[in-house]
Amino acid sequence: MPFIKYLNMDTVTKTLRDSKSARWMALAIVSFTMLCGYYLTDVMAPLKPMLQRELMWNSSEYSFFTSAYGWFNVFLGMLIFGGIILDKMGIRFTGKLATMVMIIGTAIKFWAVSTHALDGHELFGFKLQVVMASVGFAVFGVGAEVAGITISKIIVKWFQGKEMALAMGLQVATARIGTALAIATSVPIANAMHGVSKPILVCLIMLCVGTIAFFIYAAMDRKLDVSLAKEAAKNGSADDDGAFRAKDIIEIVKNRGWWYIAVLCVLSYAAIIPFIKYAPDLMVNKFGMTEDLAGNITALLPVITLVFTPLFGSLYDRKGKGASIMILGALLLTVVHGVYSVPFLTSMPVAIAMTVVLGAAFSLVPAATWPSVPKIIPQKQMGTAYGMIFLVQNIGFILIPLLVGRVLDRFCIAGSRVVDGVSVPSYNYTLPMIIFTCLGALALVFSLLLKHEDGLKGYGLELPNAGN
Repeated sequence: MPFIKYLNMDTVTKTLRDSKSARWMALAIVSFTMLCGYYLTDVMAPLKPMLQRELMWNSSEYSFFTSAYGWFNVFLGMLIFGGIILDKMGIRFTGKLATMVMIIGTAIKFWAVSTHALDGHELFGFKLQVVMASVGFAVFGVGAEVAGITISKIIVKWFQGKEMALAMGLQVATARIGTALAIATSVPIANAMHGVSKPILVCLIMLCVGTIAFFIYAAMDRKLDVSLAKEAAKNGSADDDGAFRAKDIIEIVKNRGWWYIAVLCVLSYAAIIPFIKYAPDLMVNKFGMTEDLAGNITALLPVITLVFTPLFGSLYDRKGKGASIMILGALLLTVVHGVYSVPFLTSMPVAIAMTVVLGAAFSLVPAATWPSVPKIIPQKQMGTAYGMIFLVQNIGFILIPLLVGRVLDRFCIAGSRVVDGVSVPSYNYTLPMIIFTCLGALALVFSLLLKHEDGLKGYGLELPNAGN
């Protein structure tokens, strides 16, 4: 078996990462782990109407739950700690810890949604069930985000100077398969298994399998470290991934290029990830689709990224133009959300066309953003730098859903409709889409600032990655 061959090989071309099949196998394994994590991240998005009918959640409670993903990451600084742990303790320890935290959080979330023990109780003005499900989602969010920065550093470790943007694009695309599966299958699973909690149980099983996959990767990572040490000794050079120092955080935050990338990430991802959680409801309320069809149309978003993210990543590797790719992605985000905000554009072809364009924008930004960080930040600070970007990003994941939920409940209820014999509110999504449009416009501003900074500092964002 190829995997066994890599584990037992005594000689390598230079290091294990110089073997193309070895590095792509490593990428495939860790990408599968993230696919399992992304499945849970978005599995509740198509279930919002079902949560309203079965558990009597309103939009504010759903938004409170959705925003919980980033609670501990932001308010407890867990992503900064996660990045420091990654730089100090290494990839294997941090990755194993992160995957197990994801399992714990998912188990709490499943228990909260499936039990009746919490019925009739409240905490902080919300149903206790909502609060406990949110706590589980917040715990999961810590594991998922730390796993994300760990896998980003894994890709840099195996692919720097090679097909790094393509590898990151493929990892993102694979993770989006999890998003697509979640959006497309959560309602059918809930209907077939007779319960809104059942898709979460499927997620829990998948995460256990994804954790096993990461433990398998750890064996390859250990072999890579051995080969790197041998190569360093042979060349009489020290490993350039030096020990992390606390003052490196100060160096990171003083880097203007890092700030532009961090803010661009939070704006662009806040215009996409929270939108996905409301997109099925948007399709139902504005375009008159059924819940199943709305989930399938929204599932086009991650499916489109399967093609475009690796394509744009490969383009960045070969031709460069990373800053320009980010500008185009932010521009498309602004246009799509602007079109969605126009009240009289309610035909299904418009919804499908804008979903396709948004999928392209969803591919452009990550395909160029994440491979650009190693051009700005030294290797020894990489885990912390990614962790701090994810921290800023999680602020958006908390604030935007809360804002959209409050706007929907206070200003956008346009009546009611009966679904399966239960009356549920109908929403006008014009104001929320204007909010998402503004996020896209701000992302465009910061992408232009980043390109200007690259011209001043010579980061090489417009240069190819392969062969650097």
